[in-house]
Amino acid sequence: MASAAVLMVAGCGKKGDTPDKDSPGGPSFKMTYSVFFPPTHVQAKLAKEWAEEIKARSGGRLKITVFAGGALTKAEQCYQGVVDGISDIGMSAFAYTRGRFPLLEGLDLPLGYPDGMSATRIVNALTAKYNPPETKDVKVLYVHAHGPGVVASKRPVENLADLKGLKVRATGFCSKVVESLGGSPVSMPQGETYEALQKGVVDATFCPVETLKGWKQGEVINCLTDSRCIGYTTSFFVVMNLQKWESLPDDLRKIVEDVSADWVVKHGEAWNEADREGLQFITERKCNILPLPPQEQALWVEKVKPLLQEYAAKAAGNGLPGEAFLGDLKAAVAEACAQEAQKK
Repeated sequence: MASAAVLMVAGCGKKGDTPDKDSPGGPSFKMTYSVFFPPTHVQAKLAKEWAEEIKARSGGRLKITVFAGGALTKAEQCYQGVVDGISDIGMSAFAYTRGRFPLLEGLDLPLGYPDGMSATRIVNALTAKYNPPETKDVKVLYVHAHGPGVVASKRPVENLADLKGLKVRATGFCSKVVESLGGSPVSMPQGETYEALQKGVVDATFCPVETLKGWKQGEVINCLTDSRCIGYTTSFFVVMNLQKWESLPDDLRKIVEDVSADWVVKHGEAWNEADREGLQFITERKCNILPLPPQEQALWVEKVKPLLQEYAAKAAGNGLPGEAFLGDLKAAVAEACAQEAQKK
């Protein structure tokens, strides 16, 4: 039965290989879209709205069915699933397949991203600018990113000493951040973190504030450390199977690209709003929000600096423009931070 189910799912993923009956506006197509976020999460809802907008603008010629919650492919399988045609489109995190994206993993560095909108604009722009070989096996539609990742824990973390030896959920490059700060990283998908915190498998998680409500993790933590000084992000791709992209006529490609450009802003706004809601959620639950004094912030920033240098050197060793990419990234984050400071 399991094998039959897999074949049925794979068959669904291949359905868009040939166009459906022609409509008055031209040939029509059906595609599948794998999203790892749960259906109730705002990012999954945005994926569905994106598909609906494409259907509307195309006059029904391009119909996209969204499979949320990893129903079609799990988070770490999503990208390869798009390459292999298990799904026609996919949304997941670059970080979930560590080592596969040697240049773009730099997007997740702990540079102090100020908010989700800034992070989304930055990661989308740099991915488009560098268009690295590591993503040439798909069509990248757009990239978005959450607000600054901070420490959420079951017991107070007010300094580096409190982090020493602490079991911290961290994925992808963030695992190195935890190590550099003296913690003990435990890798797992976001969907497994609630239970891991609840059962004591981990003592803390590095996460954007939105997860505390969006993934309900605020129910199983007691403290939030304002470690935005090293705020990292996680970059999420939205990619299409290359053959499916090439099968679309020019007018449908333009619609997909236009809607995707609009959705970059929508995702950024949603990440910011989700962070606000997450903060309100834990405030109402009376979680302790712990600031880092300036001298402690300086220590944290100093601890993660070698990671930036290591990234650039490793990328260069692989023949990639790591230094240039990092330079652009630092400049963009610094500009975004300055803009945010002016608003206050």
